[in-house]
Amino acid sequence: MVCLVKINEENWRLGLHVSDSQKHFVADSNAMLARAFAYRESRSEAYVIYFEDIPVGMVMYYDCDDLDAYDLSQMFIDERYQRKGYGKAAVQLVLDKMRQDGKYSKVFVCYIEGNTVAKNLYEKFGFVECERDGDEIVMKLDFQIHAKVE
Repeated sequence: MVCLVKINEENWRLGLHVSDSQKHFVADSNAMLARAFAYRESRSEAYVIYFEDIPVGMVMYYDCDDLDAYDLSQMFIDERYQRKGYGKAAVQLVLDKMRQDGKYSKVFVCYIEGNTVAKNLYEKFGFVECERDGDEIVMKLDFQIHAKVE
């Protein structure tokens, strides 16, 4: 079973990472933690993704008042645990938290062009491309249109 545990003093230095070939697609754990800190006034939430008692990745999101939406800012699954469904389960858990919070009805996420794994994952949840900024592709999900993915 996959669950999210808030990042704290006991779990923030777990050595999670992606492969060298994926490093240009995602921020490392230190950058994610720095971003979570920088966006703390925007209710940032940073979590370690666990499968049972094994840490398998990290995710963070925050409120983006300018867009009247949540920003699913960063997520990665450690290279040792990819292709096992943990990313899909984690995205579902994050979206569930957002829906439960209820502040916004939209979510934005972006990925780097060429990261077809991220693109395909987000499309499964109903995210659609809405903007391009250089090599970054922005996707949007509207909760009022897309129900929970099973």
